[in-house]
Amino acid sequence: MKRLLFTVCCLLSAVCVSADEVTAAKYDIIPLPKEVKVMCTGFDQMFAIEDGNGISYDASNAECTRIAQFLQEWVKEEADVKLQLTPDDKNAQIKLRLVSPAAPKGKKSKKPVTLTDQQKENYTMKVTEKGIELTAFEPVGLFRAAQTLRKSLPEKNGLGLIMPFVEITDQPRFTYRGVLLDCGRHFFSVEFIKQFLDVMALHGCNQFHWHLTEDQGWRFEVKALPDLAKKGSVREKSIIAPSKVRLYDNIPYGGYYTQEECREVVKYAAERYINVVPEIDMPGHMQSALHVFPNLGCTGGPYQVAPHWGVMREVLCGGNPETLTFLKTVFGELCDVFPSPYIHIGGDECPKERWKKCPKCQAKIQELGLTDESKVAVEGGDNRGSQDGRSPENKLQSYINHEIEQFLASRGRSLIGWDEILAGGLTEDAIVMSWRGTKGGVAAAKQKHRVIMSPNVYAYIDHPQLKDYSKSPRTTDSYVVSCSKMYSFEPLVPEELTEEEGDCILGVQANLWTEHVAYPEHALYQLLPRLASMSEVQWCAPEQKDFENWKKRLPQLERLYDKLGYVYCREVE
Repeated sequence: MKRLLFTVCCLLSAVCVSADEVTAAKYDIIPLPKEVKVMCTGFDQMFAIEDGNGISYDASNAECTRIAQFLQEWVKEEADVKLQLTPDDKNAQIKLRLVSPAAPKGKKSKKPVTLTDQQKENYTMKVTEKGIELTAFEPVGLFRAAQTLRKSLPEKNGLGLIMPFVEITDQPRFTYRGVLLDCGRHFFSVEFIKQFLDVMALHGCNQFHWHLTEDQGWRFEVKALPDLAKKGSVREKSIIAPSKVRLYDNIPYGGYYTQEECREVVKYAAERYINVVPEIDMPGHMQSALHVFPNLGCTGGPYQVAPHWGVMREVLCGGNPETLTFLKTVFGELCDVFPSPYIHIGGDECPKERWKKCPKCQAKIQELGLTDESKVAVEGGDNRGSQDGRSPENKLQSYINHEIEQFLASRGRSLIGWDEILAGGLTEDAIVMSWRGTKGGVAAAKQKHRVIMSPNVYAYIDHPQLKDYSKSPRTTDSYVVSCSKMYSFEPLVPEELTEEEGDCILGVQANLWTEHVAYPEHALYQLLPRLASMSEVQWCAPEQKDFENWKKRLPQLERLYDKLGYVYCREVE
């Protein structure tokens, strides 16, 4: 190795080139690490990764072994250098090490140091004359470090992979860094779901919000209710021209995930330190379930799996005791399959038109003593789909939410709902996902509820990313969510939240709804490079963020997109 470095220095000195002209690693990656100290002032302060013995790790630790294997695969596929795995540090060019966190200065304790969620992802990466050392407190931190090394790798030349000396220290800003994929409107294969997870991992995301049910299709197998997925997953046709005159393709469309396939996705995600947050949307967006079980609706049906998009007036009957039995059966099996600490119940866009006229719903309202406070303004903005403030019907939805929250709590889970769950009053420990702007999140944080910010104008990637719609595949076109718009988002809303209230903000999520996104290539195009923009909102401190600088760093990440065969938008606004 020393001989090779000597040769590198002599060759470069002989032709009188600068370090900037050498194909060497670049550490200005996306998302930008917390601190990067490049210590290379000349060609004698670079390390070259060569073919041969390369990566040492703790072979007794299954997670460390897997991370070493990931890194070996990435270096081979993306930089064409073949490294061997070795337990011997002496022959290793890259060393993976777990270290114990130190107690704060001036304090001595025999008790283990308790780490925050962010600290668990803390890592350092050092490149010196001795090689490359990745250290972390937890395996997840090593995985983040390995991704940083991966994204820093230069193009291979005759000298190997040239790595300038550096010290990187990093940890994320937010603990919840999510992306939603809607598989209710359009079904995506398990193979693509895995690719989607790989893309998330590349960008430092750790929560995959899997939207599994919709009016247009039920995608989760419930073994106690076998017809629910078999029949509820198939719509007879799909709308192809949304307008005043609807046109349909008249082609049956369907697909659902077996529980075994869901477990396969959970395992694949966990190996990449991503938690899968499943969503069963209720009591609205349930027409696919009502098609199979019409007795759960207020009118008794018949109902069809919806062939078009929009907010449907047919919802689960809030006064029918069989509704809660059905929901607990579904969520019970969901908890059996998904170990996630979070379970999403939807709760959005549930019109109460049927409930106002339904004898069962009105009887339940009387039984519960739910009073009319519909003139009371609901904190959190507009109430699309539930326009009546604290009406008895909205309170009835809160009652259903509370029942499911208690059921999930008995299984050790926390409930997440869209910000409409504010309308009838929040249940005790509900987490609010704020999508209609940030007002819902701010209102929930002021009530000391945990919040995930996902405002549509900043985070909805089903919308175009370019102002000229003709340059992109057709999608939702009401407004543009460009990379710069997304990058400008500040989740903590400092002018409205105190520091304590700001601590209630768990993180940020980007959402890919698929009314107009039917194919994997289109999904990736909608996602990239906007996820690179969102990743810095999720990962970086506000003072680090600089959109013009981000644009300068983007080509290095796009080079990796190209190597991986990802489809992405090649213009940035």
